[in-house]
Amino acid sequence: MTGKTANKCRIAVVQQPPVFLNLDASVERACGYIHDTVQNGADVVVFPETWLPGYPIWLDAAPGAGLWDHPPAKSLFRLMHENCPTVDDAAIVALRSATVEAGVYVVMGMQERDGGTLYNSILYIDPEKGEFSVHRKLMPTYTERLVWGRGDGSTLEVLETPFGNLGGLICWEHWMPLARAAMHARGETMHVAQWPWVKDMHQVACRHYAFEGTCFVVAAGGILSRAEMLEGIDSAGAGTEARSLLEEIPGADANLLLQGGSAVIGPDGQYVIKPVYGDRTTVFADIDPGAVAEARLTLDTDGHYSRPDVFELSVDTRPRRNVDFT
Repeated sequence: MTGKTANKCRIAVVQQPPVFLNLDASVERACGYIHDTVQNGADVVVFPETWLPGYPIWLDAAPGAGLWDHPPAKSLFRLMHENCPTVDDAAIVALRSATVEAGVYVVMGMQERDGGTLYNSILYIDPEKGEFSVHRKLMPTYTERLVWGRGDGSTLEVLETPFGNLGGLICWEHWMPLARAAMHARGETMHVAQWPWVKDMHQVACRHYAFEGTCFVVAAGGILSRAEMLEGIDSAGAGTEARSLLEEIPGADANLLLQGGSAVIGPDGQYVIKPVYGDRTTVFADIDPGAVAEARLTLDTDGHYSRPDVFELSVDTRPRRNVDFT
């Protein structure tokens, strides 16, 4: 085995809104975007954080989001819970089928339902057989702990592709130094960094990750207006109680609650495609995966620029369950 990878890869970052909290309509929209990117020669298609069925924006913007036993908060969570898929849900089967038909690798941000708990997850879909793997966010950030559980080390994996290893982390996981070290040890060529939207400090984290990991970083940021948020839940059949919590979010309907910022960064930390803010678009970038080898001449934090005699990291990759039936 020579270790060679394909010398060309076209990445597409879908910076378009879902149908907010409407799973079936969002999957239908996602399948359309996937097929559209194929017409433009995409090899890898990336969606932002929890694109399915939408990022719970009210956690940071609605005054009543964290009130104990608050009926609108409970009603809205119920609606979201009902529209979050399991990995074997019919909606995910449809998404996998679209991926196989299109012949591209798909990286989807989703709220994954497992039993009574939701997780912030990355879904990787291989177009060869429609096989998939999942990464769950290790630590929900701040108010996110109201709605999401924590992932475990069993999902710190990468997907092998003709363009090199494809991995990813979600949002503030990029400020977990040991999570970064674990993923660097997986030998990523391409790293997906998913965010609600990619603010200035998030760009800093992405560029740092690209340089430290000597890999390409695909920063995927969502875009959503207040009107699109309300139209989405209306289409999902939300009652007035759930809607009332979202109506507390201040601003005009045209205001962007999520502003995009999608970008692609090279292993030298420089932008291949600079951040795109405020546009509903698909961002395309052509990369040379072989450039990763050039970057590792001077820096390989899991190889010649490491000191395993001084520092040691142990990663527990066992799935953690509360009850194990044997």
